[in-house]
Amino acid sequence: MEAMDALSLPFANVVVKNLFLRDDKKRNYYLVVMPEDKPANLKALRAALGARPLRFASEEDLQGILGLRGGAVSPFGVLNDTEGKVQVVLDAALRDWPAVGVHPNDNTATLRVPLSDLLALFEDRAVPYRFVATSEASAQ
Repeated sequence: MEAMDALSLPFANVVVKNLFLRDDKKRNYYLVVMPEDKPANLKALRAALGARPLRFASEEDLQGILGLRGGAVSPFGVLNDTEGKVQVVLDAALRDWPAVGVHPNDNTATLRVPLSDLLALFEDRAVPYRFVATSEASAQ
């Protein structure tokens, strides 16, 4: 994220970070999309999702499920999830954003994508997604 900040992108205010998480039993996988500057509180996120304890998924899972390598996690990665294992979780703060800055499954570029287009893509491909207010969730 620091390297991207150094680029002074004209749309830096809409850049998001993406976390590929799984529960402790490897039954549920989540691609969490949140504002780049928001701290990730896995306990609060777990409570908001009603999930089992969360962990970062392994590089092996990232490659095997999303076809991505570390540092290139992107909402577009769910298009590679042929088994439908991954749920997209968008931070509720993003609901009001006109666009998001994301990698095109490669961390050498960043695209500004209208949020409505990204959600329409998920709907077209039957990718489950939901908005979660992680800042309002109480940590367990």
